[in-house]
Amino acid sequence: MELKYDFSGWATRNDLVCADGRTIRRDAFKHCDGMSVPIVWNHQHNDPANILGHAILENRQDGVYAYGFFNDTDSGKAAKQLVQHGDVQALSIYANGLKQQSNGRGKDVIHGDIRELSLVVAGANPGAFIDFVDLAHGEGAEQEVIIGTGEPIALCHSEEGGQEPASAPPKADPKPDGKNDETIEDVWNSLTDKQKLAMGVMLKQAAEGGGQSGDPDPDPKPDGADGTVTHSDNPEGGDNIMKHNVFDKPDETQDFTLSHSAQTEIIASAKTKSVGTLQGALKLYAEQNSDTLKHGIDDIEALFPEYKDLKPGAPELITRDQGWVGVVMSKVHKSPISRIRTRNMDARGDDIRAHGYQKGKRKTPSGNMKLMKRTTDPQTIYIRDSMHRDDIIDITDFDVVNYKYGVMKMTLNEEIAIAIMIGDGRDEADEQKISEEHIRSIWNDDDLYTIHYDVDIEAARNELQGSRTDMNFGDNYIYAEAIITAALYSREKFKGTGTPDLFCTPHLVNVMLLARDLNGRRIYNSKADLAAALNVGNIYTAEQFEGLARTDKDNVQHKLLGLFVNLADYTVGSTKGGEITRFNQFDIDFNQEKYLIETRLSGALHRLWSAIALEEPVKPASGGGSNP
Repeated sequence: MELKYDFSGWATRNDLVCADGRTIRRDAFKHCDGMSVPIVWNHQHNDPANILGHAILENRQDGVYAYGFFNDTDSGKAAKQLVQHGDVQALSIYANGLKQQSNGRGKDVIHGDIRELSLVVAGANPGAFIDFVDLAHGEGAEQEVIIGTGEPIALCHSEEGGQEPASAPPKADPKPDGKNDETIEDVWNSLTDKQKLAMGVMLKQAAEGGGQSGDPDPDPKPDGADGTVTHSDNPEGGDNIMKHNVFDKPDETQDFTLSHSAQTEIIASAKTKSVGTLQGALKLYAEQNSDTLKHGIDDIEALFPEYKDLKPGAPELITRDQGWVGVVMSKVHKSPISRIRTRNMDARGDDIRAHGYQKGKRKTPSGNMKLMKRTTDPQTIYIRDSMHRDDIIDITDFDVVNYKYGVMKMTLNEEIAIAIMIGDGRDEADEQKISEEHIRSIWNDDDLYTIHYDVDIEAARNELQGSRTDMNFGDNYIYAEAIITAALYSREKFKGTGTPDLFCTPHLVNVMLLARDLNGRRIYNSKADLAAALNVGNIYTAEQFEGLARTDKDNVQHKLLGLFVNLADYTVGSTKGGEITRFNQFDIDFNQEKYLIETRLSGALHRLWSAIALEEPVKPASGGGSNP
């Protein structure tokens, strides 16, 4: 029987610990003896073009031996050259349907189905390698191997028409009539490769039966013990086996990969919302395919490198908009007096006029001026926290105590700024509320100090479009014009000092910047253009203003659009000792460090009609009171 093979070697070896922790035991793949499986590169069996050839498997005492046949495709020829040059020497199997037993240190594979054989750069099984490569290149080199019957069958790589192998069976003598009947060789040559393979398996199984009841020899001899030539023997008498010490430990730094089809499945799974990460997809795939041997790694997470911070040190804070907070804290007028009293005399009465004098007539006194005053007392505002001392000691990559103090101070400043501008939003009955009697918010202040002006959107729409139904201005333009109109008209009553600033939501600024005329051109190209149209010094956005509304004394709800104020007209008073101060105390009972930051201050507008609150009427509310 003549079979042409390009190389041979061990597909897998028994009783060696593989890199994935598995140990393949003897006869685990016995039923695969004589099978033909595809040869691919690195388990990439998702494309027919990746198939390099096929291999015939032979089960032995030491493992599974394979005879490789490359096809005539470009990839097959390239792989053949790599093997002949010794560039690739390792083999690896892909098997599924595994039956495994735990051995305390890993798993023993006692059964499985080999589906393909791969050429790999580095295999998981340290004994899986190519030990013979045919380098004769068609010059009649032969290798004899015993399959079943005990008679040598030549497996050669000679070209067709070359010298007949010495071990080929002799041809039968021709019949006397001169007509040559078909010989055994002719019949054999007429068979296909699959038929030849099946015949070889049948012959071997018959030989293993020993001519008795089909039971295998209870004490089989190892290869070569009876003088026959085995697959690892060289017919020429030389040694073609690559020497490999089975006591050498496998390289622990060796990198292993899953099959390509598994990679595609894992990457697709990682993109889903339910999994989300490559690590999670690998773990899920391992759990779902625990019975498939790919020479992968059970505990894949152990091979992932440690996470490293992109920015070492303290973690970045995610906060609400803090830019306007610093503006408020820096622009308010600061006083060393915490008990604030403001006094204003209203001299605008009609009866407060100068009179013309007529000779002989009595001079009439002018009317009285109205005195308006109010007092504001301070309140303590604080924030406290705690941290276990063990955690303080264990966190070594940044100063966690100063980090916590920084967050606490930022939170305190934000709370004070919110109380000054719009009130802290807590219910009046809440014992933790920053009282409006101590920190008077600009938005909720009395009409004597803050002008509450409603924006009429519908009036602006009617004014712009009028009776021209063919004209259609966008909502952004109408809204922007209504805001600007209200801002300018309300300034007629404004009595604050200097030029006020506008504090509003980012959405309001965007609506106004997106305003377009009928030709699609933007009206305001920048915040500077918008500030000029509104006649304000600067525009500051505060996301904390979003969605706020208050209910006036007439039970009408008003949505806050923006506050116009020069913060120099707002006084924050604090005596010595009432400034922002931090404290810490150690709780010996619970091994905790406790932290406190507090301040004691008061705040109020000290000029009449020194702020403007632009609002949009919403709908009547069910109850009264102020609810920022």
